[in-house]
Amino acid sequence: MKSWLICALVLASGVAWGAGASLALPEGTDADTRDWWAKTAVLADVGMEGRDTGSAGYARAADYVTGQLKAAGLEPAGEHGGWRQTVPLTEARIETEGTSINVLRTRSASVRFQFLYEIVVRATDALPAEIDAPLAFRGYCSKAELGPEMKGKVAVCFGTRRAGLPTAAERISAAEAAGAAAIVVVDDPGFTIEPARWPAAYARTVRIEGDPPVPAPALAVFNLSSAGFVKLLAGTGLDAAGVLEAGAAKRPLRGFPIPGRFSARLHRTQRRYTSDNVLALLPGTDPKLAREVLVVSAHLDGYGYGAAVDGDTLYKGAFDDAAYVSTLIRLAERRRAHGFRRSVLFAAFTGEEKGLLGSTWFVRHPSVPRERLIADINLDMIRPLFPLKALTMLAMSDSSLAAAARAVGAPRHIEIRADAEPERGLLHRADHWPFLEAGIPATTFVFAYDPNTQAERRYREWYRLRYHRPQDDMSQPIDIAAAADFNRFFYALAEEVADSEAAPVLERSP
Repeated sequence: MKSWLICALVLASGVAWGAGASLALPEGTDADTRDWWAKTAVLADVGMEGRDTGSAGYARAADYVTGQLKAAGLEPAGEHGGWRQTVPLTEARIETEGTSINVLRTRSASVRFQFLYEIVVRATDALPAEIDAPLAFRGYCSKAELGPEMKGKVAVCFGTRRAGLPTAAERISAAEAAGAAAIVVVDDPGFTIEPARWPAAYARTVRIEGDPPVPAPALAVFNLSSAGFVKLLAGTGLDAAGVLEAGAAKRPLRGFPIPGRFSARLHRTQRRYTSDNVLALLPGTDPKLAREVLVVSAHLDGYGYGAAVDGDTLYKGAFDDAAYVSTLIRLAERRRAHGFRRSVLFAAFTGEEKGLLGSTWFVRHPSVPRERLIADINLDMIRPLFPLKALTMLAMSDSSLAAAARAVGAPRHIEIRADAEPERGLLHRADHWPFLEAGIPATTFVFAYDPNTQAERRYREWYRLRYHRPQDDMSQPIDIAAAADFNRFFYALAEEVADSEAAPVLERSP
């Protein structure tokens, strides 16, 4: 039977089904966790086609979530009295077919890079169709390293993410100021806390319709794998390995010209479309507090189809973030009979993987008055890969939500920790961030671990092999008991915040 037809039957019947291999639940797994797992299997099924923003598969997933929240007794909280909030989007895409990127050494010799697997370009609305320019390595591409001599040239930059060295935005700004034609940012092989992932699924930039392009379209921004950098310098007498080693160690880097010309032919397409947030409300039961609204959120979108990894082109997004949309549904089902003192808005956001687009749109255009929104507890990046003993809490120092999390975690022997790796930028990478930017207390949690432990090894392995990969599917090894423990922590935290006398408050600006 076709996957789309099976999926349609699932939506109609409410029966959870998942195609392909699935991790077997341990004997004795509780009913709540079994139901959560079944819902996750529906959302991660091949019939949902990876839930890419604006796709038919995403629309099917949104239909499923809407049906589940409606069946749980919630009220529609979207536009025009419905369950949805439509987000207008525009996309620039670099198509694989018709795109080629080379460095021409001589008329008869060139270095050819495999698009998406060795090099990728950030798609923008006005990206030039062709680039043909000399290139030079300019260290970390600080303002001091990029002078007027780089006008019209391609600057090759070591892409550090370390504190005290140029950020991505500073590299771009310096290259623009120097009049560079483009920059090529080389991966830092020493950034092992979150290594670069290749291939890139695709080269797409999606933004809210009407928002300005970022970065400015005058500059082409490429990313090159460290292996691609070795390939770039091969046969030139230049020491690629030495540059990579020195950059990984944050040592000074000398600039040098690179023989040849950077030649890129880019097949860019554009389109406009919409994608929906799913919004539902569980009204509060306390006449004094019901006007206040706690948002609980997760992102419904995934990557969809992309570059093949081990022969698989479908990025299913089982734990990023189908599993935690399912946790929202389970919370709604558990509380439908007696609710919370405050109202709780359940939000399954679109476009998170394309830049927090659905949550940004919601914060700009809230379906309830913004002054009634007291907090957002967002579910993303959870990673239940080992027993739950500690949670990293993002924005832990920014609001009184930390006190609520500690109060819930303490009797469960769950330590609440601050982010130990801020250079990864996780604070800005999930749907709680637009709420914080708007002055609304918000947070997201990640399973925490101690250094040099089996837990850390499993966490790093997941990021290396499954994060934003087709292998984030229902067959992957997870700790089911830990997943259940986190869900129970979240249920209790939602109750703590929604039922407490005092609403959360910001304690400092993020």
